[in-house]
Amino acid sequence: MSITRVKVENLAKQYRLGEVGTGTLSHDLNRFWHKVRGKEDPYSIVTDVNDRTQNSGSEYVWALQDINFEVKEGEVLGIIGRNGAGKSTLLKLLSKVTGPTKGEIKLSGRIGSLLEVGTGMHPELTGKENIYLNGAILGMTKAEVARKFDEIVEFAGIGKYINTPFKRYSSGMRVRLGFAVAAFLEPEILIVDEVLAVGDAEFQKKAIGKMQEVSDGEGRTVLFVSHNMGSIKSLCTRSILMDNGQIVYDGDTKTCIDKYLSANKSEQGKSLKDIETRTGNGKLKFSGYRLFNENSEEITEAISGEFLRISVNFDLYDKVNFEKVIFALNFKDNYDNVLVSFVTDEMGVKFNSNPKENIFDIEIPELMLRGGQYNIRLLIMEGSTDKSDFLDEVDNAFSITVLSSDYWNSGITLRNQEAAFSKGKISLK
Repeated sequence: MSITRVKVENLAKQYRLGEVGTGTLSHDLNRFWHKVRGKEDPYSIVTDVNDRTQNSGSEYVWALQDINFEVKEGEVLGIIGRNGAGKSTLLKLLSKVTGPTKGEIKLSGRIGSLLEVGTGMHPELTGKENIYLNGAILGMTKAEVARKFDEIVEFAGIGKYINTPFKRYSSGMRVRLGFAVAAFLEPEILIVDEVLAVGDAEFQKKAIGKMQEVSDGEGRTVLFVSHNMGSIKSLCTRSILMDNGQIVYDGDTKTCIDKYLSANKSEQGKSLKDIETRTGNGKLKFSGYRLFNENSEEITEAISGEFLRISVNFDLYDKVNFEKVIFALNFKDNYDNVLVSFVTDEMGVKFNSNPKENIFDIEIPELMLRGGQYNIRLLIMEGSTDKSDFLDEVDNAFSITVLSSDYWNSGITLRNQEAAFSKGKISLK
């Protein structure tokens, strides 16, 4: 039977907006008076949830509320969600950087945390002194730390600067040393925040590999927060999705990522009707678009190397012979360079009948675009590619955010703004 390393029950964290500390003396006295009478904290009743899209009607806000989960020994738990969802607050509570307002955290084993650049490091001490300091904090003897010292220095790649004060290190050096210390000093629970994004690609590969090693080979528990869906997908055996300080999903990592990508789709501007910078004779005009994953779930962002379907709606204002229609969709970079084009006549696609739903569906089995922001150009022609036959052309119709992934399963996340595509398919509905 596997050991439960982390158990969180009814966890909540409250903050007072605009204040440092617990608040005013009157609030503290009011809390005390309610407590001695056996009544609930008055400020826990009227406070708001942590929704950044709305103005708060209270001085207090719940950064976390009703958090319940547990993590077994050897499990790698991914924690994802948009900025402000409560991920970092949760890790700070688990790392005992701050205390909960309500609820209970049960931990079985020593904790190694890397929450921010320089976490647990004293700026005036050297790298070497900081390694021994962290070991002492974890309850290790000097001899135990000494046995791991060479491995830590080699992994961090800072041997030349090990006797230099930590405050002289670059941000990349600080992250490398911080992660090496957290991973090699044998904590039973390893907690890592998005801070790894500061490191270079080579170090990220080493760090992901090390986390896999400590979970699979050494049976240690890892909690990992990241916006890199490729890293989450390749590393995590299970994931939780957070929103407005609450857990909205806990389970399979792929399902969790799909829910994250499909969340808040109503916020995405999808109408193309009001775009004025367009050319064409106006017999047909693009009116909107939607993005879908392989399960036909609507998404707001795509993942490099995975399935993507782009549905483009149009309105008819005059008769169009669809047997002569040529439809094109281009992916462009931020410098207006066309990277990839899908053009129906080049692909051998012909439309034999009039549409029923007025939709062009572009199916891309594997989105071989690297991570980045791409602008979409839409063009539809009738008869030829001459400008006189343009029905509608919208140069920058909308943009698509592609999230990086470890497509080649090499441990290295694809770099940005370079493109190569697999085959795609276009159909008319």
